[in-house]
Amino acid sequence: MYLEIITPDKRVFEGDVTSVKFPGINGGFEVLNNHAALISALANGPVRITPATGAPVVFQIDGGVVEVLDNKIIVLAEAVTA
Repeated sequence: MYLEIITPDKRVFEGDVTSVKFPGINGGFEVLNNHAALISALANGPVRITPATGAPVVFQIDGGVVEVLDNKIIVLAEAVTA
């Protein structure tokens, strides 16, 4: 899967991942390879990324929206801290 995390200021992350855990407004959820199409609002909280290579990464987001379609994940976040 390919993940992009974008804020109004910059692109924070882009790359291949095996899984991503999100803080949904109705509870957390995880996206894996071949996930069904999805659009969801995100709450404040951690986004936990498992890259295809390398160590896991965690970003703290201040809300936003995620779209999952055809193994591409796009996160539009209000703000992000590492």
